[in-house]
Formats: sequence, structure tokens, C-alpha cells
Amino acid sequence: MSDTDPIGGVVLAAGRSTRFGEANKLLEPLRGTPLVSHTANTAVDSALDEVAVVVGHESEAVVDAVSSFDLPTRYNEAYSQGQSTSVRTGVEFAREAGWEAAVFLLGDMPFVRPGTVDRLLAAYRAGDGSIVAPRYDGKRGNPVLFDRRHFDALADVDGDRGGRELVMEHDGTRFVDVDDPGVLRDIDSEADLRTYANDAE
Repeated sequence: MSDTDPIGGVVLAAGRSTRFGEANKLLEPLRGTPLVSHTANTAVDSALDEVAVVVGHESEAVVDAVSSFDLPTRYNEAYSQGQSTSVRTGVEFAREAGWEAAVFLLGDMPFVRPGTVDRLLAAYRAGDGSIVAPRYDGKRGNPVLFDRRHFDALADVDGDRGGRELVMEHDGTRFVDVDDPGVLRDIDSEADLRTYANDAE
């Protein structure tokens, strides 16, 4: 790996957000902007070389919500089968794009700072691990970077697990301590959205 090998980001924005209620949480306003747009903005403002968005549920509305960033999108036909199918779709994009590694960002985690993504990239480029995840207050968070050697394993994950087990079990995983509570703040309910939005102000 060299410093010129591309590292891309995949925004996972295909889920049905069933725990949130009838509304699609990714489209809920946060400071006047759809929630998923904040996640896309984090990716775009970081040092990632390219960013793609995986869509599924209410795909047209989600694409519209991130349209200002002019990012490539991929439609996950199997989105109802869980997050793993969106990860698989992202892996396909990463392979086609020739990325050396991919950072997977969850669309419902709008408070992650761009600098946190950059910390993951710096650790990876320094050879500190083939899987790099942030840790805040002793707790593992998201997003997570995976070297391309793990793409096959990610593509084989099923259900709604994403790459969680790979992160926890692989001896190539490294955790980067960050001063960013956003790595733990996923939005599952309207109460989460209100609470975290107020804390972040």
C-alpha cells in the first residue's frame, strides 16, 4: 500500500428504520437538513478519495437528500434483508472502483466528525491495522475502515450484522481512541434525535 492508493467511503442509507416508526429517519430534519445529508457531509469533508451512497428504502427521496454532494449511488435490491446486503453492495462498488480500503459510514449516525474519519485513515496508512475502528470512552464505535483483503469476508456476512463480528474477532483490528461522542450516537428513535441534537449544539 502507498499513500496514493485510494480509500473510499460508503454511506449505508438503504434501511427501513423500522424502530423509528412510520417515518424514514434518514429523511428527518436535523438543523434543517435531512439526517442522512449530515453523514454524507462528514464523508465528503474528510480526506476520503471518493464517496458512494447505498440506497434502498425510499431510494428516490434519499438520493434527493444527498443530491447536493453529487455522489455516485448504488441501489440495494435486497435492503429488506438487513444491513449486510448494503455492505455487500458497497463492497461491489469498492472493488469496481479499485479502492485499497473502504470506510463504512452508517446513514443514521450524523454526528461523526470528518476529523474522526481522518484519524482512521491515518492509522491505516501508518500500518496500524487492516481493520480500524474508533473508540470513545472505552466503547467501540463507527464508522469502520476495512482493507480490501476483508472484502470477501464482508460480502459473506448475512442478516443485519454488518461487519461487527469481523471487527471484534479479527486479530488485525486496531482501535483508535477519539474525542468524538458521535461515533456512538446512532439514531433509533425520535427521542434519540432530540437528545443528541440538543447535546451537539
